[in-house]
Amino acid sequence: MTMENTTNIEPELDKHDDSVSETPPFQQPEPEVKAEPKMEQDPLKRLQDELSEAKDKYVRLYAEFENHRRRTSKEKLEMIQGANEQLLKSLLTVADDFERGEKSFKEMVGKESEGFFLIQNKFKKVLEQYGVKVMDAGKGADFNPDLHEAITSVPGDEKLKGKIVDVVEKGYLLNDKVIRFAKVVTGS
Repeated sequence: MTMENTTNIEPELDKHDDSVSETPPFQQPEPEVKAEPKMEQDPLKRLQDELSEAKDKYVRLYAEFENHRRRTSKEKLEMIQGANEQLLKSLLTVADDFERGEKSFKEMVGKESEGFFLIQNKFKKVLEQYGVKVMDAGKGADFNPDLHEAITSVPGDEKLKGKIVDVVEKGYLLNDKVIRFAKVVTGS
């Protein structure tokens, strides 16, 4: 064989067709995944589920609204009562002034003091109308720290120990709630 023959062989090797294998080596073709048929729900069942969800949401929303309405009405009532309590507390000083005035007018009898006593009685009735009551804190009663404020104590005999000796300022209740403690002197 001559050289010519060998040169002819080489070009034939170069003409090798690379298009035969399109997949890269070591990679297998992916198997086709078969699509499973979707199980469709019964339209009636789906609508019933949606209806029950909507009903549940409605009931929850309605209950939440009712709770909000009750809470706001309760807060409003408490706010009004608190405002009334503050007003009535400030009017108690006027009641104290009426009592001091009553002591000075006791000596006067007749038309001069009649107007004063009419106004005082009207004022007391207005306080009672709104639930304000005077505490029963008389001399000789037991001292109760829930109702009374001891401003001082005086030495005395054993009978007055822990008892009220004198009431300096009356206490008041608003619907059985203390709005002003009675200021008292106790025996020791």
